[in-house]
Amino acid sequence: MKITKNNKKLLQNIDTSIVYEPIEAIKILKSNSYTKFEESLEVAINLGIDTNKTDQNVRGVITLPKGNGKTVKIAVLAKSEKQSEAKEAGADIIGEADLIDTISSGKIDFDLIIATPDMMPSVGKVAKILGPKGLMPNPKLGTVTQDIKTAVKNAKSGQVQFKNDKGGIIHAGIGKINFNENDLLENLIAFVGSIIKNKPDNVKGSFIKKITIASTMGVGLEINSASVR
Repeated sequence: MKITKNNKKLLQNIDTSIVYEPIEAIKILKSNSYTKFEESLEVAINLGIDTNKTDQNVRGVITLPKGNGKTVKIAVLAKSEKQSEAKEAGADIIGEADLIDTISSGKIDFDLIIATPDMMPSVGKVAKILGPKGLMPNPKLGTVTQDIKTAVKNAKSGQVQFKNDKGGIIHAGIGKINFNENDLLENLIAFVGSIIKNKPDNVKGSFIKKITIASTMGVGLEINSASVR
C-alpha cells in the first residue's frame, strides 16, 4: 500500500508498534483525522480459522447499538401484499418481476436487497449478477424473510454484514470517526461480541488472533483484544 504524505506525518507522531487499549486508540485516530470527508472507523479482525474448510468460515450480521452513520439504499423484492409493508418501513425501491428485469439489465441502484422466501426462485435468475457484488439475499443475514418491516428497519438503523476473506480476516466499518468515542467503543465491543458468537464449533485454539482499528485514510493501530470481549 502506498503511504501518503499525510500518513507519513501520522507515522512520525504515532507509535504503531505497540498494542493500545481500545479507547486510547480511538482517541488517537479521532484526533489525527485529516480528511475533508467524513471518515469511518474501520476494524480488521484476524481469525484463527482455516478458510479452506467451509465449515470454519465466519459470516453474520449485527445491528450496531449506536448505528454506523451510513445512509443505506434498500431494495425489496416482494409480491403486492408485502410491498405496502416495505413502503411503510422506508424501503427505497420496491418491486417484483419489474425489479428482477432492472437487475437483469445490470442496473444496481441499491446497497442492499431484501426478499421474501417466495421470491427466491426469481432471485435465482439474477444470482450471477448479485452474487459477485455481495448482494445475494441470505436467510442467515436476515435478508430473506417474511418480516419485511423488521428487516428494512434493522438495515436502516445501522446493520453491518460481515464475512471473513480468504486470509481469515474480517473487515468492517463500525461508525463514523466523528462519533462520540464511547459510542465507537460500544459499537466495537458489540461487533467483536458478534464475531465471537459466530465462532465455528470445530475451530480449536485461539479464535481471535489480532484486532486492528483505523480511520478510513489513517494508520492501523493494534488494540488489546481482551478489552473488547
